[in-house]
Amino acid sequence: MRIVYKVLAGLALSALASGAQAQNYPDKAIRMIVPFPPGGGTDVVARVIAQKLGEATGWTIVADNKPGSGGSVGLSLAGKAPADGYTIVLAQNANLVINPILGKANYDPIKDFAPIGLTASAPQVLVVAKDSPLKTVEDLLAAAKAKGGKMTFASPGVGTSSHLAGELLQQLASVKFRHVPYKGASQALPDLMGGRVDIYISSVPSVMTQVKEGALRPIALFATKRDADLPDVPTFDEAGIKNSDAVTWWGLAAPAGTPAAIVARLNTELNRVLKQPDTQGKLRAAGAEALGGTAEEFGALIKSDVPKWTQVIKTADVKVAD
Repeated sequence: MRIVYKVLAGLALSALASGAQAQNYPDKAIRMIVPFPPGGGTDVVARVIAQKLGEATGWTIVADNKPGSGGSVGLSLAGKAPADGYTIVLAQNANLVINPILGKANYDPIKDFAPIGLTASAPQVLVVAKDSPLKTVEDLLAAAKAKGGKMTFASPGVGTSSHLAGELLQQLASVKFRHVPYKGASQALPDLMGGRVDIYISSVPSVMTQVKEGALRPIALFATKRDADLPDVPTFDEAGIKNSDAVTWWGLAAPAGTPAAIVARLNTELNRVLKQPDTQGKLRAAGAEALGGTAEEFGALIKSDVPKWTQVIKTADVKVAD
């Protein structure tokens, strides 16, 4: 029994130490790794969160852009950082979940990170050129079946969230497209509007300007509910294609082993700022919807995304060039 008491005493002391550490946290600047270059969607979301957290708490939060390998460089640095709460990362499903499945990362999305909280999301949308004969999901599926796999589907690149949304749609709707990958929206959109490809899938923020100008027409969203920026655009779920949600989400994470009390403190402050109308407005201006929730809920989302996208990638036999 003495051994049991010693173990329990050790656990109690550890808990007390963790609590004391959290009580004094933070006593220096917090580094928020942003795994993409300045100016992109992830960078905008990160800087909104960093700014609002700093304003609300008085903490110093430094956004540190570490781009490369589709976000894998920044995630790798974050996963290997000291687990003391002074390094966090704004992760995205594409780099946290999908890159490891594709073999583009040297970290495990579940074992190497401690989820802090979900921050925001933006749905994927399927768009066509303004003069396309496709008006509805029914038109799209009928045309795809009639063309027998010759309908061209453009995406920002192989293995991106947009590409996998298209693969998911094909699998759920039993249709076949011919994938045409581009290096981002700037290359794909001229070909879509010029009629050289039939459809394009991307995040809502990436095509919102062209949609508002009338150059592109959205057909449907890969989401469980309609988007506030596109209230008249239905979801694929509404059109009868269930389980077709494929949003881009962002969430804060820390290295695995970060004290639970510090994770809880970060989660509390994150949820507080995400409820502020100004934060929500800034994220909405960037095309994202403020979310929030517990660290456990964010962890559950990561765990559910891994088998979902593993199956999509395996079924589609997606391969990323070295």
